[in-house]
Amino acid sequence: MVQKAKYKRVLLKLSGESVMDPNKGGSLSLPIIQALAEEIKEVHSLGVEIAIVLGGGNIFRGLSQEASTMDRVTADHMGMLATLINSLALQNALEQKGVFTRVLSAIEMSAIAEPYIRRRAIRHLEKGRIVIFGGGTGNPYFSTDTAASLRASEIHADVILKGTKVDGVYDSDPKTNAKAVRFDKLTYLDVLKRNLRVMDATAISMCKEAGLPIVVFNLFERGNLKRAVCGEKVGTTVYGDTP
Repeated sequence: MVQKAKYKRVLLKLSGESVMDPNKGGSLSLPIIQALAEEIKEVHSLGVEIAIVLGGGNIFRGLSQEASTMDRVTADHMGMLATLINSLALQNALEQKGVFTRVLSAIEMSAIAEPYIRRRAIRHLEKGRIVIFGGGTGNPYFSTDTAASLRASEIHADVILKGTKVDGVYDSDPKTNAKAVRFDKLTYLDVLKRNLRVMDATAISMCKEAGLPIVVFNLFERGNLKRAVCGEKVGTTVYGDTP
């Protein structure tokens, strides 16, 4: 049976930790990136337009302990550059698999990436190219979660797919609490009131205003990305008044 995508245009949000070598903290795992690229290619083959925001926390995070003595703006700029390193690695993995890809940077860096221009990004998607947004929003004090919400709204994505290491959103940390309860569905207000760590408050508020659903799922279970795109019950869905 041929699977059919529920969504035409998606934004995939990935943390830097999702591409980190578990045995070498703070570095890229090329095998993980290759496996991720294969799953993205499978979804792309369904005719889905895919945009990606990839964090840089595996390399450097502005709010990390290591950055605590640094000027916040400088630290955040370093974090933005880290997202571009990850973006280039993912681009390389995708293009090795024959998928046309473009990296668009919020920070001008013409030698390695195109500048972010909204109409150009949409045109790349319409032509079947995967678009990777690097450099966050281009501004300090804003997370890559907020960048994902912003870019998804700008390109009129149908959904944000947030890949994580757990199979959805829980009322507490399932790693430390064996009785943690997983939610199948949540509203934006639920997330904000309960202070659930889906995305930061700014990102959730932007999604709420745009009516943009978020699907939080386990990225490391093979096939979950395709299942989420096809509308199967995977992880937790965050929505407005109507799921």
